[in-house]
Parts: sequence; structure tokens; C-alpha cells
Amino acid sequence: MQQAEVQWSPEEKKIAQAALEGARDREIEAVIKSIRENAGLISQIEDVWQLHDYLSAKRHEIDGKYDDRESFLMFTLSRLIKDGLIDLVDLSGLEPEKQSKVKILTRM
Repeated sequence: MQQAEVQWSPEEKKIAQAALEGARDREIEAVIKSIRENAGLISQIEDVWQLHDYLSAKRHEIDGKYDDRESFLMFTLSRLIKDGLIDLVDLSGLEPEKQSKVKILTRM
């Protein structure tokens, strides 16, 4: 199955979108939790700039990670599995061939 040939049914798109949204929500919550836990440790301006740099990098990373274009969706899903943000069970309802492809991509 070539990536360009992959067709996503409306139901499969909903499943993938739900997995993406859940992963993104969990990742954002983790960032917020980390900031809350560490904000009290800021004691000098250099700490503020480090927080700014961290947030800028995190925003760039998160904005690029959740590519939901059909041509990238399998790669996006496999990366989220590798990152521990979703599990294969979150993709139940996708065609078995798509699930297998995502699983294979997690090994790369």
C-alpha cells in the first residue's frame, strides 16, 4: 500500500481525528502541568528567558507534530504511538491494513 494511494473513509477520518485531538490535549496538559510546577522556581530574568525559549520550542514542536493531512496521517499516528501519546487501541475501527502500516511505521 503506497502512501499516496491511501484512502480514508469518513469514519476512519473521525477515528484518526479523535486520536489526534486526545493526544494533543494530553500533551498540552503535560506542558501546562510542567509550567505550573516550575513557575515558582523562577528567580531571575535568565529563568524567564529560558521559560520563553522552552515554550517557543514546545509550541513549534506541537504545531508540527499533529499534521492531519491524509497523505501524512499514518506517519503522524505512528509518531504519536512512538511518543506514547496514543496507543494502537485508539485506532480501532481503521482498516486492518492501515493499522498494520501504522504499527510497522512505529518500528522505524
